[in-house]
This record gives sequence, structure tokens and C-alpha cells, in this order.
Amino acid sequence: MPARVRELESRACGAAARGMPASTRTHEDPFMNPMTPCAPAARHWLPLLAMAAAVVLVGGCGVKRDRVPSQTAAKVNGDEITLPQLNFVLQQQRGLRPEQAESAAHQILERLVDQQLAVQKADEEKLERLPGVVQALDAARREVLARAYLEKTAERAAKPTPEEVHKYYEDKPALFADRRVYNIQEILVEARPEQVPVLRDKLAASKAIGEFIDYLKAGEFRFAGNQAVRAAEQLPWASLEAFARMKDGQAMVVPAPNGVQVVVLAGSRSQPVTEEQARPAIEQYILNERKRKLVEDDVKALRAAAKIQYVGKFAQPAASSASSAGPASKG
Repeated sequence: MPARVRELESRACGAAARGMPASTRTHEDPFMNPMTPCAPAARHWLPLLAMAAAVVLVGGCGVKRDRVPSQTAAKVNGDEITLPQLNFVLQQQRGLRPEQAESAAHQILERLVDQQLAVQKADEEKLERLPGVVQALDAARREVLARAYLEKTAERAAKPTPEEVHKYYEDKPALFADRRVYNIQEILVEARPEQVPVLRDKLAASKAIGEFIDYLKAGEFRFAGNQAVRAAEQLPWASLEAFARMKDGQAMVVPAPNGVQVVVLAGSRSQPVTEEQARPAIEQYILNERKRKLVEDDVKALRAAAKIQYVGKFAQPAASSASSAGPASKG
């Protein structure tokens, strides 16, 4: 029996590895570009997840292991839930630790069982014919196909060379060699446009932030404060260089939709990152940027080659806003 179990586990691993498509994710961190693929991480987890699924497969109470098909995790009224289905959902789990894999596989399988029961009832009631359901299914299909094409296009991106990684490291000292962790005080002040220069001058003349806050209170300005600790890579990309030039105790005024945001550097500490430590993140960032650019250029080329017609109320604004992306005509 142990030999049979090992055979089933081996076949399950192979089946799972063949059934896991890539996907993408978004993040605002400069090293986590919206085009960052999660497929490499998923491949890292494949052996673990396949083994966890195999545990589900061969661990049923009172079920003879040699009678369970190698790719079946469960049957619901005769309909199979397969290992590729289970592994696909496992692949989407973020931050899954090795010791959690088996438990997660069982929990996800139970959710898939509940889902299959609901699907069977939906089929019985012919819900797939409802207009809203038809539209949702079509939208999901279009999203999956479009994403698959864009991911395939992004795969043409070349990995950065060691020289390119070194140059990026040298060009961004605020992120690496001179990296700091900032203790920041933020004050969001509601103000009219004509009041902004006055606030800026008052902040510059104040000897301490408390004096500026007293001025805001006396002037009956509405404001709210916040304090945070952020590393260099967690700051807005456009503001990083300005923060790097600031000394402890200094403040700057940043425009905000309803007034200004006063940012005070209450303190900071040096926490540099060596090139060796930064290399994986730099490589991933450069690769992600190349993928993003490939996809962006490809979509522009597709638009340029296509005949796109905007109709009715969408004709005029769409034609003008999309003019730089490609030709458009009104219908």
C-alpha cells in the first residue's frame, strides 16, 4: 500500500503542475509593479501544493486508495473536483506557509464542494440563460482571454543583465546605499488657494511644528494629523528624492485636493541596502518595467491597426481622448 500511495502522489504532482495557469497582481510599491507575475512564486509552491492535494486525495476516511482516480480530489453527486482545480485555487493564496499547505488544501476543497453543489442547482434551474448570468460569463471569458494574451506578450521581456542591475543600484542611492527609514508627521490642512502661500510662509517662519499648529488653531483652519514610519521604498515614488534631501526636523508643503499637506520629518535613521541584497528586487523591477512597456506598446499597435468606431454619445469624447492611441471614427 505505501508504494501505491507514493505512485498516486507522484501522478498527482505531475497533473497539478500541468494544470496551473499564470496570473498577475497589482501593487503600488516600486518593486511590485502592476505587471508583476505571480507565476514564479506559484511554481515555487507547486511541489508543496501538489503534495497537499495528494494528501486530500488519499486521506479520505474509509475510501480504498487504489480505487480513487489519480486526478480526483472529490466527487459531488457524481461530478468530479479535480486536482488541477484544487491547485489552481491554492495557487492564489498569498503568504501560505509550508506547514499550512495541507490544512489549506482541505479547507479549499470543502469550499469547492459547496461551490459545485451550487453550480449543480444553478444548472437544474437553467440559470445560465438569465441575461445577467450570460453577460457575467461572457465578461469573465473575455477577461481571461485578454489577460492570457497580455501575459504571453509580456513573456518576451528580456531579463536584466548584471551591468543593468549595477547601474540601477548606483543611480538610486536614496533607495539603496543611502536608504533611510523616516518617522513622518503629516498634517492635512483645508485651505482656499489664496491661503496656501500664507500657510507656506507661516510654516517656514515657525521654529517648531507646535507653533504652526497653534497658528492653524487660532486661524480656525480645519486640519487632521497623522504619524507614520516608512522606509524609502514605501514613500511615493515622486517624493523620494525630496525626502532624501530633508534633514530631521524639516518640513515641506505638498499640494492637496482641498488645501495642503504639511509633511514634517520628525526623525530618521540610516538603513542602507547592499547591491547583493537589492539584486533580486532590482532584477524583478526592471523585468516588470520591460513587461509593462511591451504590453503598452503592443496594445498601442493593436489600436493603431484596428478600425475602432465610437457610436452615439461616446463618439465625440472618445474620439478626442483616444486620438493619441490610434485612429477612431464616429458612427
